[in-house]
Amino acid sequence: MVTAKQKVTRVSNDQKEMRSAFLGGFSGQLISGLIWLAAAGVSVLISEQYGMAFLFFGCMAIFPLTQLTLRMMGRSAKVSQENGLWALGSQIAFTVPLNFLLVGAIILYQPLWFFPAATIVVGTHYLPFITLYGMRMFGVLAVLLIFCGAGLALYGPPIFSLGGWLTGAILILFALIGRAIVLSEEKSIGES
Repeated sequence: MVTAKQKVTRVSNDQKEMRSAFLGGFSGQLISGLIWLAAAGVSVLISEQYGMAFLFFGCMAIFPLTQLTLRMMGRSAKVSQENGLWALGSQIAFTVPLNFLLVGAIILYQPLWFFPAATIVVGTHYLPFITLYGMRMFGVLAVLLIFCGAGLALYGPPIFSLGGWLTGAILILFALIGRAIVLSEEKSIGES
């Protein structure tokens, strides 16, 4: 019989393994942020439609690029088969493209809301990361993105690319914060 304390310990260990293997979400958020910045740039330099397509299709490359980046950094980029959170991570990944159906519906009536709506979708997708990584930082990131997207849609200036620039910058900032948290945690474990 597994006790509640053993279950909590198991989840905590799985979260720690996720944090270490994926460096607190660092490379995924970094790559995502760069894709958002590139999509904003494409929407300014080429066309808004190409910027939208770039973001949608570019996001499909986040996971493989994350894996590649982590391996280049010397990280395992994988967790043990016993890690019960791996399935949660896979499920979370599919929420973004599915919710882009709503983004597509929104832009039929309000094209300026593309980046703000996509920002809300990505923000909500970060809520389960609190459990996945055991890091409250993802709650702050989620709330910030959700409010940023809603605020831009409702009160922002009519600048199509603005949401892309802001979201990209926020994602990169939080990538660096997550990396710093995990490296500090690993350093303190190594010193003890």
